[in-house]
Amino acid sequence: MSTSLLRSTPSSLTNSGRMNLIGTNTHLGILSVSFYHRPSQSCNFKLCFPTSGLCSRLGTGCCVVSATSSKLYENKGVNSRIESQRYTDLKDNMPSSVNILEEQLRDLFNEVHAMIRIGKENEARDLLLANFEAVKEQIDAGNKGIEAAAILDVTALGYMALGDIRTVKPLLDVLSEVVDDLKDEEPLLDLILTHMGNMYEKLENFEMSICVYGRAVKVVERLYGNTSSFIVTPLLGMAKVLGSTGKTKKAIETYHRVVKILESSRGEECEELVVPLFGMGNLLLKERRVTDAENAFNRILTTYMKLYGENDGRVGLSMSYLARVKCAKGDVNEAIDLYKEALRRLKVSDYIAIDDHIMEKMRVDLAELLHAVGRGEEGRMLLEECLLITEKFKGEGHPSSVSHLVNLATSYSQSKLFAEAERLLRMSLQIMFKNVSPDDQSITFPMLHLAVTLYNLNRNEEAEKHALEVLRIRERAFGENSLPVGEALDCLVSIQTQLGKDDGELLELLKRVLKIQEKAFGTDSEEVMETLKEVVYYLEKMGRKHEGLPLERRLSKLRTKYKQMVQY
Repeated sequence: MSTSLLRSTPSSLTNSGRMNLIGTNTHLGILSVSFYHRPSQSCNFKLCFPTSGLCSRLGTGCCVVSATSSKLYENKGVNSRIESQRYTDLKDNMPSSVNILEEQLRDLFNEVHAMIRIGKENEARDLLLANFEAVKEQIDAGNKGIEAAAILDVTALGYMALGDIRTVKPLLDVLSEVVDDLKDEEPLLDLILTHMGNMYEKLENFEMSICVYGRAVKVVERLYGNTSSFIVTPLLGMAKVLGSTGKTKKAIETYHRVVKILESSRGEECEELVVPLFGMGNLLLKERRVTDAENAFNRILTTYMKLYGENDGRVGLSMSYLARVKCAKGDVNEAIDLYKEALRRLKVSDYIAIDDHIMEKMRVDLAELLHAVGRGEEGRMLLEECLLITEKFKGEGHPSSVSHLVNLATSYSQSKLFAEAERLLRMSLQIMFKNVSPDDQSITFPMLHLAVTLYNLNRNEEAEKHALEVLRIRERAFGENSLPVGEALDCLVSIQTQLGKDDGELLELLKRVLKIQEKAFGTDSEEVMETLKEVVYYLEKMGRKHEGLPLERRLSKLRTKYKQMVQY
C-alpha cells in the first residue's frame, strides 16, 4: 500500500510506467543535417520558393523543395561538427554547380522552418504538399534519381516538423522505393538513409529504422572506411533504436564503437564523446553494470569541467547523471550531495530555466532520496518548491500541480500526518474534475492515493468506495488484466480485509492480482512472492491447505532465491 513520489503529471499508476530520470531526448546532442549534391546530367529539376508567403508553382516541370525540422537541421553537437567538415571537404573538391541544389534545399528549409516558427503552418503545409506533388510527377515520369530522393527526404522531414505523422508514413513508402533502386555510390544517399532511420524510429517502425541505418553505415564504410568519423551519425541513430527495442548488448557495443572512433579522430577529451557516453552509460546502468556506467558518466563530468569550468550548467547536469549511479551503488548520501550541488550550479549558471522539467525531476528525485534516508522535512521543502514554481509559472489550479500535490500528500503520509495528506489529495481531485471527464483514467491516480490515506485514517467504508471507483475506471481504460488494475485490486484487498469481508472473495481478488503480476513481472519476481504469501495464508485459513502445498513449495524457492540475493 506504499506509494512513491511522482516524476510526471498523472498517468497510469504503475511502477513500470514511471518516467525515467533521464529521457531519451536530451539537450546533449541533436542530429544535424547538411546537404551536398551532384546533379544528374539527365535531370532538369528546378526549385521554386514561396511567393508572398505562399507556395507558387512554376509549371509541371519544377520541383518545390521544403524546409524541415529544426532539431534535425540545427548545427549542434557531435553530428554537426562532423557533417560540417564533411560538407566542406566535398565542396572544396567539386565544381560550383555541384552545390546548387544543396544551397536551394537549405534556403527552402530555412523558409519553411521560419513559417512553422511564426505560426504559418498552413502555408508551410501548402509548400510541402507542392513538393510532394511535383516530385511525384517526376518520379512517375521515370526520374527516380538522387535528386528526387533528396526532395522527398526534406519534404518528409518537414511534415515531421509539423507533427503530421500520418502524412509521413506514405511519403516514406515512396522514398523507400526510390532509394532501393539507388546505388550506394550516390552522393547524399547515406544522409537520406540516416534521416529515414530517424523518421522510422519516430513512427515506431523499429525494424525499418535499423535496416536503413545499417545501409547508411555500409555506404559510409565503403566510401570512407570503417573508422571514419562520418560514420558516427548513423551509428548513434542505430544504437538509440537498438537500446529502445531491448537489444541492449548490441546497443552498448555500437556506442562503444562510436567512442573509439571519436577518441581516435577527435581525442579522448573531446565534447563529441558526451553523446555516446551518455547513451552507453544509461544502458550500462539498466544492465546493472554500475561500475562501467560510473566510468562513462565520470568522463562526461570531467570533460565538461575542463571545457567550461566547474560552475557551468553542463557540469551540474553531469553531476545529476552521476547521482543516479551512486543511487544504484547504494551510496545514497553521496547521491544526495551530488543532486544538491547539481541544483546549485544550475541555478547559479541559469543554464536551464527554473521551471524546466529537467530541474523539476531533479528536485523530485532528490526529495525521494531524502525521504528514503529519513530526512522527510528537507524532502518536503523541495516538493513545496516544485508546487510553488508550477503555480507561479502556470497558475494555481493548473493540472500540472496535481503531481506535486500528490507528492506532498505522500510525504505527509510517510510522516503519519494523514489529515494533511487527505486535504491535499482532495485539492488535487478537485483540479482533475475541473479539467477531465469523471471517467478519465488520470483521475484514478490521486483517487487511489486518497483511498490509501482514508484506509490509514480507519475510514474504510469511504476508502472502499474510492478504491472500487478506481477499479471500475481502470478496468474500462486498461483492461481487466492490466497492471493498473492489479494495483487497484491490491489496495482493495487491504481495505476489505479491514472491513472483514468474506475470505473467499478476498482470495479471488488476490488470485487476480497474482495472475496480473506474473504476466507483468515474471513468475519469479519479488512482487509475485509477496502475493503468494497472502494466497497461501488465506488457503490455510479456509482449511484448503492441500491446494496451497504446490504454492508453498514455489514460495519456499522464491524465498531462498531472494535471501541469497540479499546476502550477495
